[in-house]
Amino acid sequence: MNAEQARRLAAFAGVLVIISILAGGFSEVYVPGKLLVASDPTATARNVAASPQLFRLSFLAYLTEAVSDITLTWIFYVLLRPVNAYLSLLVAFFGIVSTATFATSELFYFMASVPVLDGAVQMHLTAGQGELFIYSALTLYGYGGTVFMVFYGIATTLRGYLFYRSGYFPRWLGALLLIAGTCFIVKNVVAVALPQYDSDLLLAPMFGTMIALAAWLLLKGIGPERWPTTPNAP
Repeated sequence: MNAEQARRLAAFAGVLVIISILAGGFSEVYVPGKLLVASDPTATARNVAASPQLFRLSFLAYLTEAVSDITLTWIFYVLLRPVNAYLSLLVAFFGIVSTATFATSELFYFMASVPVLDGAVQMHLTAGQGELFIYSALTLYGYGGTVFMVFYGIATTLRGYLFYRSGYFPRWLGALLLIAGTCFIVKNVVAVALPQYDSDLLLAPMFGTMIALAAWLLLKGIGPERWPTTPNAP
């Protein structure tokens, strides 16, 4: 791949990062925050029943995010392969596994709408059973989202190392990815082993890093003078 192709691919990655941020913010933050009520199955079921289209739109937004993330995994594999082909491939594997893991948890999220939108299911569930079904599905979705973080965190940390070593991505961006990925790994460990100390503040570095990454890819990108003419040895 020549320098011009690398520049265009990096710019496309910047667009996909923005799409991923917007779609993920809507599907994983805004809608769950609006509809889900912690420790209250009745209120949660009532909110989902009152806003079925909003609930399904959030799942559609997630699918958009997932497609973007899979494509980004491939793009960064290609762009980082000159740094270390073997490690770049490992990062791609972790990225795919993280997306697949979260996709599984999102199936539970989608299942929560079944007692509301599927008449055949409604016929066989009492009101209390429907509420319990919705709440249980959303609880499993939450646990799945926690498990996914370790794979995504490892992928981001390793990618940050490759960014730092590349010479054509800025080192400060690699350092931000290293920090953000490490925070995801720590949050996973804390959520599993010490849930009483779990905090969403550990997600903040990832959000800021993704914004910085998108801005750099779109506004600066990979200059032709920095792209290696021959790949480095693995």
